Amino acid sequence: MTFDAIILGAGAAGLMCAIEAGRRGRRVALLELAERPGKKILISGGGRCNFTNIHCRPENFLSANPHFAKSALARYTPQDFLALVHKHGIAYHEKTLGQLFCDQSSRQILDMLLAECRDANVSIFLGTRTERIERGENFTLHASKGEFHAPALVVATGGLSIPKMGATGFGYDVARQFGIKIVPTRPALVPFTLSPQDCTKLCDLAGLSAEVIATIGRQRFREKMLVTHRGLSGPAILQISSYWTAPQTLTLDLAPEKQLFTSLLASPSGRDAARAASLLREALPQRLADRIISLAEPKSWTNRAIEELEHQLHNYPITPAGTEGYEKAEVTAGGIDTDELSAKTMECKRFLGLFFIGESVDVTGHLGGFNFQWAWASGAAAGRAL
Repeated sequence: MTFDAIILGAGAAGLMCAIEAGRRGRRVALLELAERPGKKILISGGGRCNFTNIHCRPENFLSANPHFAKSALARYTPQDFLALVHKHGIAYHEKTLGQLFCDQSSRQILDMLLAECRDANVSIFLGTRTERIERGENFTLHASKGEFHAPALVVATGGLSIPKMGATGFGYDVARQFGIKIVPTRPALVPFTLSPQDCTKLCDLAGLSAEVIATIGRQRFREKMLVTHRGLSGPAILQISSYWTAPQTLTLDLAPEKQLFTSLLASPSGRDAARAASLLREALPQRLADRIISLAEPKSWTNRAIEELEHQLHNYPITPAGTEGYEKAEVTAGGIDTDELSAKTMECKRFLGLFFIGESVDVTGHLGGFNFQWAWASGAAAGRAL
């Protein structure tokens, strides 16, 4: 079977790429290993698909080259994707911090993309395993459903995160076949695990949620933290995890913008654990307040001891034992080295006709719809260039 372009992976980036290429009259074959397309789209956002973020900026992305994503993001914006959502009459809402979700179901976003593929005459082959890729005058793919030939090949097979959804390292295997550099990969947007010692201090509070500021170096995120049976999770932790490498220590401000113990300094008669706990309970969940006091209670409530307690409250150190790994990671950081790709088209500079898009590339978004926007933007860039 001969086409103008072959796209591997019917996820967010692959579907968008196919739509843009098909609209321009290209004969597109979209090959997907799974028996159904868009599996990660369906589970995203708790089943409501956090499909973009209206505050999307290049600063919301990690990459060895922080400038690489600018071109694609500027040429396919959240407003461009919203135009598609409006065209299909999908109701949506802003949750927090610019995050847009479907009012009903993530299935609507997938159905929208598949409808656009049909209108663009895209040929979708599900349950199709690519067994071997050859490059001569054209690309030849030996697959479980036959041979496919095309002058252009787009790799949109994603990263390593959530293997139970079918994630594999196939895109990286293709890169290695062609000698394309890969930035070492790691789980990102992932919960932390704690050492047994730290777990003893915190993990019996599993289920407790509190607003914190999580900081590593210059990166800081103010959102909710969730204590789990094995460590820490919640938006603030997932965000900062993308910037963490072992054995770094992060700090937690457990009471952002609050000075809780000032009144103790002015009240010698009220300087004790009961009064401190009372002040903490006014600002924090009770179980967390009581735990902080039990861990930090000074032997004598001097001014210096009170000031130290205040400091610890805003600079609580945590050294994670590790992360929950790719099984719980929302995305994969690292990937195809952006030095190998054109920022405008996502085409390999050394192998014309070969493209990499989406999560397989060394561009990783913050939590909150940014990774979908990168999928749409990088997919559109390649699709328009095909």
